[in-house]
Amino acid sequence: MFDFNTLAEFSRHYCIGICAFLIPANLVATSLTAILTVLHRPATQVWQAAGIASIFAIAMMLHVFTWFLVGVVMAPTYILLCLGSICLCANLGAILLRKRLATDWSLLLY
Repeated sequence: MFDFNTLAEFSRHYCIGICAFLIPANLVATSLTAILTVLHRPATQVWQAAGIASIFAIAMMLHVFTWFLVGVVMAPTYILLCLGSICLCANLGAILLRKRLATDWSLLLY
């Protein structure tokens, strides 16, 4: 049986370690997605990078939500929530931009 309380308690107990991993992982993975999009790499590479980066962003947002559940409302929680949201939106934007660039390039070639 899945116990959400145990998972949330684990997230709060090991917050420093989780954030020490997720913050750089979010930034590096989202940057990789943006770089691959700008360099016009194949769509599969952009999708893979965006998918992995989105997993990190969603994990960070869920981690922050566990703090909101216990009533911790401080600047770091909002900053981390904004970071996760921005990374998630940037990855979605990279996918949409990649689709648009692929469409524009195909129109230019014909």
